[in-house]
Amino acid sequence: MGVVPESYLGPDFANAFGLDGVLTLTDSALRSRALVCLLLIAAAAALYGAATAATSRGNSGHTVRATGVVRAVNSITVMVPRIEGQGGNLTLATLAENGATVAIGDSLATFDRANELKLLRDAETKFDDFEHQIEEKKAEHLSNAEKRVADLQQAGADLKKAEIETRKGPVLSAIEQERNQVKVADAREHVASLERSNQSHDLAEQAELRILELQRDRQQVAVTRQKRNAEKLLVKAPIRGMVALSNVWRNNSLGHAEEGDQLWPGSPLLKLFDPTAMDVEVSVGEPDGAVLVPGATAIVHLDAFPDTKFTAHYSSASPVATSPLGISVKSFTARFRLDQSDPHLLPDLSAAVDIEVRQ
Repeated sequence: MGVVPESYLGPDFANAFGLDGVLTLTDSALRSRALVCLLLIAAAAALYGAATAATSRGNSGHTVRATGVVRAVNSITVMVPRIEGQGGNLTLATLAENGATVAIGDSLATFDRANELKLLRDAETKFDDFEHQIEEKKAEHLSNAEKRVADLQQAGADLKKAEIETRKGPVLSAIEQERNQVKVADAREHVASLERSNQSHDLAEQAELRILELQRDRQQVAVTRQKRNAEKLLVKAPIRGMVALSNVWRNNSLGHAEEGDQLWPGSPLLKLFDPTAMDVEVSVGEPDGAVLVPGATAIVHLDAFPDTKFTAHYSSASPVATSPLGISVKSFTARFRLDQSDPHLLPDLSAAVDIEVRQ
């Protein structure tokens, strides 16, 4: 028989068995109590083993569960057009219905073009005016050039006449001879002056015409810009696909845009995606990265439609595992291409993916 002080076993052990003060036990009683403790430990171990076995049996199907989001392989975000040379919101005139299927070139949305068409007409009017000014100036310069040529020819004729008069020197008096020499000198100077003047007039007219041409070209740029602005307000589909309207800020709340809304240029208007090719983008933990190999298959369950499931095959994965800032758990980002096309498969739907482990 032995005596075991409470200080040896601890107050918690004594309280657990309803003992107060000094704990006095016989060897047999101590052994029985120890046996009870061992039985409790064995029962707990058995429960843990059963749970572990259940987990192992659940994993014996060779699958890895991952969560992800449905993504379209081919998609584009359509923005509210940006207009050159203008600020402020644009008024939405028409908009394609949510879920509508469109082909390349079909109208997605139109915006009020009244102001842009007015500016286009004004720009075209100014351009036409510059064209007329250039034509008038060319005709005026041609007339002036012909007149200058005629004046130069007349001056040349006067010079030749004066030179002929100088040949009469022997039969004329000295005064007449001196007078004829002065006329010849004046005629020559007049011809030289006209030649210099004609050259200066030609340069001045070329510069004047060039100024008008530059003004016309600048106005042509304005016309082109206004045409481009007017075309931008007619938003057409760049690819074939399905329309998914985006939420915009309207009336102090988020919702789909409607006709008559004032929309800010550059804000998202809708998404256009091809529903025939869809992926599931999943995040797979680093320890399970070995399942991301070419040829891997998976079963996809949509959270929004629990009764539906689809098959998918491995498409691509990130080469290295990454983690958000401040989180030590790393994961791979992978894409699985869905084998079926279904109306339930829409972008941004959450999904659970069971990736089959290849042996």
